[in-house]
Amino acid sequence: MPLRYLFVDMNAYFASVEQQDFPHLRGKPVGVVPVVAETSSCIAASYEAKAMGVRTGTPVWEARKLCPGIALVLARPERYCQVHTKIVKAVGRCVPVTKVMSVDEMACQLMGDERKPENATRIALAIKREIKATVGDTLRCSIGVGPNIMLAKVAGDMKKPDGLTFLYPEDLPQNLHALKLDDFPGIGSQMLKRFQRYGITKTEQLTELSMRSLAVVCGSKVHAARWHGLLKGEDIPDAPTRRRTVSHSHILAPELRTDLGARGVMVRLIHKAAARLRTIEHWTDAFSVSVSYLDGPGWSATVRMPSCQDTLNLLLIFSKLWDEKEVRGRTPLKVAMCLAGLTPSRCATPSLFEQDRQLTVLSHVMDQVNRKFGKNAIHFGTLFGAEDTAPVRVSFNNIPKFNPAFT
Repeated sequence: MPLRYLFVDMNAYFASVEQQDFPHLRGKPVGVVPVVAETSSCIAASYEAKAMGVRTGTPVWEARKLCPGIALVLARPERYCQVHTKIVKAVGRCVPVTKVMSVDEMACQLMGDERKPENATRIALAIKREIKATVGDTLRCSIGVGPNIMLAKVAGDMKKPDGLTFLYPEDLPQNLHALKLDDFPGIGSQMLKRFQRYGITKTEQLTELSMRSLAVVCGSKVHAARWHGLLKGEDIPDAPTRRRTVSHSHILAPELRTDLGARGVMVRLIHKAAARLRTIEHWTDAFSVSVSYLDGPGWSATVRMPSCQDTLNLLLIFSKLWDEKEVRGRTPLKVAMCLAGLTPSRCATPSLFEQDRQLTVLSHVMDQVNRKFGKNAIHFGTLFGAEDTAPVRVSFNNIPKFNPAFT
């Protein structure tokens, strides 16, 4: 069983980009935040900040306490995507990139003699040099090499920052035994609870399970077969996925923490989500919205509706839900919305009513205008005054396309 994949994982990516672009931040603790507010949380931290206990998800007030003098930097999603593109090209000059996993991760399939350890090492070191020379010397990466993508990723996580680790097929599964169960991608809190219910608390126990026992624990023969093979080093292709939702959320800036401000940001999120829905060529028949408050329980509402794809219908539904909201006088912190029940356009049944059909055509025309003339060149009046709220965010597992129609 050969070494089939090389996995590149950028270290403290968002914070490293900020340190690259702003030299005065280098060598100093940096926290990247979506909103400059004490109630916000860090979405990334430099290694200098991590050494003081600051992590992704650490509240700003706690980060200041753990790391006095930490530099809090407002996130720049478009810049992170620009640098991501440069990194992919840099890696591609050393070895073809097989799959971009996220904004800071990518997998490269090794072929022929590239699978020899000495050649894989040479390629890995060339990647590190190329990124440093052509993208930035503060941008370090950890590289893992293994028999499949999952194990190559696990290997990369074993030594950070700037590591290079091999997981050889002949050393499996014993070299995995020191890892925690949630060190494996795909094992989250719910899966951990399932394992614990069956008395599985260590990786060694997991690797010793038979296929039949693993199926009982996973609750699925398909998932069990996949995990059983991956842990043994087999190269198993990804199962096809189906898009189920389009959602957006936003932590409100302090000046927008009013009922009116929250409503404006929600309208902006709906414009973005509706345009995105049309871009991916889907229709929705379920719509939900929610608000989290600083000083009381949250509010949420969900409604089913005839399949639609246009912005105006979604805005009208939202307006009705918002007007019926009984929560008043509290301080909103976060708003969120979700379009569910998605159906690909080729399978959707459009409305029989001419007015609805015209609204769909109108929304597509608006998208075309915004793509040509820029963000918010044309929009519905309910967005007036909130055009620049809720900018695009970059999560580590999602790389947004900065399409003027919905950014």
